[in-house]
Amino acid sequence: MSAGENPYASSYGGQMNVSANYGGGAAPAADDLIKDTTTANFSRDVMEASRQQPVLVDFWAPWCGPCKQLQPIIEKVVRESAGRVKLVKLNIDDHPSIPGQLGIQSIPAVVAFVGGRPVDGFMGAVPESQIRDFIDKVAGPAGADEKAEIEALLAEAKTLFEAGDVAGAADLYGALLQADPENAVALAGIADCMIAVDQIENARQTLSNLPDAVAADPAVVAVLKKLDQIEEARKLGDPAALEQALAANADDHAARLNLAKIRNVEGDRQAAAEHLLYIMKRDRTFEDDGARRELLQFFDVWGPKDPATMSARRKLSSILFS
Repeated sequence: MSAGENPYASSYGGQMNVSANYGGGAAPAADDLIKDTTTANFSRDVMEASRQQPVLVDFWAPWCGPCKQLQPIIEKVVRESAGRVKLVKLNIDDHPSIPGQLGIQSIPAVVAFVGGRPVDGFMGAVPESQIRDFIDKVAGPAGADEKAEIEALLAEAKTLFEAGDVAGAADLYGALLQADPENAVALAGIADCMIAVDQIENARQTLSNLPDAVAADPAVVAVLKKLDQIEEARKLGDPAALEQALAANADDHAARLNLAKIRNVEGDRQAAAEHLLYIMKRDRTFEDDGARRELLQFFDVWGPKDPATMSARRKLSSILFS
């Protein structure tokens, strides 16, 4: 699936406009990434600037042959880093006090500043690959900021969904899918949003024909199981009739099992779990321990950290090991 084929770009539930913006805005212009500094401006250009992002300081001199070899390479790598670091160049002939204070005795020398202080450095006209490794060391691997931003957006979307803001969650999931159409967590999330507004077929379609690795992701698998549970529950009859059957015979385990499945898809997880736990207490042989197996299926969909899962798992343990 390519970004151009992304079906989430413009519609969800009849109305969803989304946009994606990673890294807090456009990448800095190349001219903003590389500059010369002076003794007077060193504090502003390096110390203060490094509190926002790592700054590499290239100490050089016009007579230095290795400096002339290094500068075009390090400038190229810094430009390609797209704002992960800045490069500040200081001519030590014109401004000797700063390198003197830092103990710079040989050039070219490159010192990385982070948070207003020097943290690492190297000397000599090193190869391009070593410069890239150095930037990864001081600024984090390429893509780390975007990954953190994606994780934050996924967390925000989940929070919105759990708070009942389905449209807001769908907008965020849609934005993520514009940037990464095969993000498994976003696919599962937007399918969950569709389920929440009773777009069951759309949710099923969203999770169909996925690459094997995406389809096997636990988030996708959980939503597919949820869809199966919903479709099964819709065939189990009227819950009021099942309640009447239990009122007449509390040990009608077939009716109780079906009612548990219905309560689960209605969102009453506590009631669903209690019905299954009741069956287990009364008759572990019913449908070959079917109540326990069904409860484990519920856990797969609810997730291990869901309060209903944790509560029911404690009760399940007390039954199994009593």
